[in-house]
Amino acid sequence: MPRRTRLRKVVEPPRFKGYRPYGVNSKRRESIELLYEEYEAIKLADYDLMNHKEAAEIMGISRPTFARIYEAARRKIAEALVETKNINTVYGNAIMDKDWFVCNKCHARFNIPEGMDNEKCPACNSNNIELLNK
Repeated sequence: MPRRTRLRKVVEPPRFKGYRPYGVNSKRRESIELLYEEYEAIKLADYDLMNHKEAAEIMGISRPTFARIYEAARRKIAEALVETKNINTVYGNAIMDKDWFVCNKCHARFNIPEGMDNEKCPACNSNNIELLNK
């Protein structure tokens, strides 16, 4: 029996829900599901230029586990590019570093700093916000 999957820490959720290839009829196409932890691995390794050990510590996982997540993310992105598939982000096995909210009016994603009681969207001042979770 395999061990239970530990939750991977994600500092910030992706700022997008997905990507579509430009110039192809993608409504009929399949899509790839990029997990939040896979997005975080790509961001830490390729965008923030961290080595795998540093990135694994931030995510609260081992270096080999980070390498597997990173490799899975690279393969999914490559498949989406080559086969012109949509990329959708899904929650996966992640836990947020802080509580993140999404505005249902303007779709902004934000967190509320400690000590602030204001539960309004900072972009449009709407009260129609909800906690981003599974």
